[in-house]
Amino acid sequence: MESKLSVALLGLGTMGRGMAGNLLKAGFPLTVWNRTRAKAESLAAKGVAIADSPSAAVKNAAVVISILADDDASRSAWLGQDGALAVMPPQGIAIECSTLSAAWISELHAAVIGRKLRLLEAPVTGSRAQAEAGQLTFLVGAEKETLAAVTPVLQCMSKEIQHFGPVGSGAQMKLINNFLCAVQVASFAEALGWIERTQLQRDAALDFLRRGAPGSGILSTMSERMTQRAYDVNFLLRLMAKDVRYAHAAAAQLGVNLSMSSPVEELFRKAQDQGYGERDMSAVVEVLRTASRNSQI
Repeated sequence: MESKLSVALLGLGTMGRGMAGNLLKAGFPLTVWNRTRAKAESLAAKGVAIADSPSAAVKNAAVVISILADDDASRSAWLGQDGALAVMPPQGIAIECSTLSAAWISELHAAVIGRKLRLLEAPVTGSRAQAEAGQLTFLVGAEKETLAAVTPVLQCMSKEIQHFGPVGSGAQMKLINNFLCAVQVASFAEALGWIERTQLQRDAALDFLRRGAPGSGILSTMSERMTQRAYDVNFLLRLMAKDVRYAHAAAAQLGVNLSMSSPVEELFRKAQDQGYGERDMSAVVEVLRTASRNSQI
């Protein structure tokens, strides 16, 4: 039987924990690191090695996967004190699954090449449920040979692996995707705030919208969560706010003006200011509900 690649996973947040579970089920030797070690301890009983630093996690790993919150967290894990990149074994492959800025991915790629290693960027679409079920979609930017080498690792966590081009392509595709999602979430929040101030039967109005031309998967999900005020986290609001900022910057670097990004950024910023940053992104609707109440006083 062919031996499986040894894997290190950096980050056990909303997505990382589910990814770890599926790597374990698939039989990959696994070491994990998380900034808060206590969140990793439950995996030790399942045979997962727990490391105290990124460098300790990756020293024997053929493949290193990072799934972290933002540029700063990724930079620290790869290049910071006790960072992973300095001690990765020769011929190792770094897989960056976080949603990051195009500028940082370019910098990370240069650092990886400087160490004579290989980088595959594979930001994911999906949420907590998809991560746990092994049903993520990976948006890959890499050389074809690099992707082929790690495809078995990605397959156990995913329903689809989409290759968009060289390194940098994954970040661009993910930011385009999340920009569109953020605009839809924000516009639907405004529409729902409008509906709730009319005499429309709310459920009938939402059913019509879901089945009509505006209908989409994200509209269906948001209508359920916003009406039920179910803001347990599938996608953190503060992370979507971050993604819109990164999208704005990435587009601007290419001379593209995302005119819709500024009002969306402002809406998500207000939601963070009102204390919803650690809730699901659907909680952004509460900004509109608060504004409606205040206008009636």
